[in-house]
Amino acid sequence: MGSQTEPLRCRGMRDLLPQEMAVYRRVEEDFARVCSTWDYSEIRTPAIEFLHLFTSAGTLSPQMLGRVYSFLDWDGWSGERVVLRPDATIPTARLYVENIGGRRPARFFYTQNVFRFSAGDESREDWQCGVELIGNPSPTGDIELILLGKAVLESLGLGEIEVGLSHAGLVRVVLAETGLEPEEQARRYDRLLDGDLSVLQEIEARLPELRAPLHLLFETQGGVGEYLTDLRRAFATGIPAITGALDELATVSEALGRLDCPYGIQTTIVRNFEYYTGPVFEFRVAGCRVGGGGRYDGLIALVGGESVPASGFALSLAEIASHLKAAPAASTAQPRWLIEARGDDATTLAEAFLVAHRLRSLGNVVAIGLQGMTARPGDRLLTIERREGASRYGLRNVGSEATDDFTSLDEFLRAAEAGP
Repeated sequence: MGSQTEPLRCRGMRDLLPQEMAVYRRVEEDFARVCSTWDYSEIRTPAIEFLHLFTSAGTLSPQMLGRVYSFLDWDGWSGERVVLRPDATIPTARLYVENIGGRRPARFFYTQNVFRFSAGDESREDWQCGVELIGNPSPTGDIELILLGKAVLESLGLGEIEVGLSHAGLVRVVLAETGLEPEEQARRYDRLLDGDLSVLQEIEARLPELRAPLHLLFETQGGVGEYLTDLRRAFATGIPAITGALDELATVSEALGRLDCPYGIQTTIVRNFEYYTGPVFEFRVAGCRVGGGGRYDGLIALVGGESVPASGFALSLAEIASHLKAAPAASTAQPRWLIEARGDDATTLAEAFLVAHRLRSLGNVVAIGLQGMTARPGDRLLTIERREGASRYGLRNVGSEATDDFTSLDEFLRAAEAGP
């Protein structure tokens, strides 16, 4: 078994070892703590959802639908096509429609995995820390989520958090003006995301009323003030519908500036053309994208509810953990008690577990010594053995030769409760 060359693990999946899980758990706990202080409540949705939840809503692009894991949920001679959730926001929208109804605003957070097929060894299961705010209209909700996401990342001690800001309407109205079918619009936008700037010439050829080159919109980055004023001056005449998106973007960005939240504006941070309808944003650490989100006002109605404004974001646990590995731990590991039963008789073994229970009740980390275990620096080692029909207890700190001996369990526990 040890000489095999092919892994037994499915391609695109990964194991998380104890040291990695410690980092993941730290992220999850900080995320939950911060979200709770912002009055968000935790939810969890099923890993399996009906396929039509994603297809009939029209929220997932054809490219994304080609990456879902779908199968027949067999029920005798009938069945329904289901998927492993490729997205966590759409199931949350369903949860809201079925369980919350018109009560709003609704503030939810979750830590869940999503499954998306990827070629080669790229990840096919990703863990997300997500937040959804339903029923709070723009721009209040947009500002709240940006600040909340930044607060989560800052709580982890990741250093400077970069915020990227844009508006889905900037791209949407430009492509809509071309008269292309929605699928063609999405394909051209995907090419832009891939860095194919020849798309700009194709779009400009279909928009003779434009008075400025599109690269000003798609290549330039900036902040509030002159940048947005220049965009308005350049494109409002040829594409009047763009002014609404610019107005919303100006309000959010100006508020962030007043709140000392640095940001940059870049049109092509929108990652899902079909999904978002309003302001969008992303978070970067050391230049790497660790999460993002935005406004999706049409989604609740598409999954069977009323028309409700909504927005959300997701943080990638794997990306955040990759930056935390090199960061100093928030605190040192708690010292451990290691209890070694020197004998396999019932009395000695029972006493070992009794001592472990009492020590854990005092808030200690306790391990029963097993064959092959190695004591760590800082461990407090307790040995229990039977001599002449009575139990003896020896206590020492690993690295020290000095041993304290106790002749009764009560005597040892009184010393343990008194502390080192």
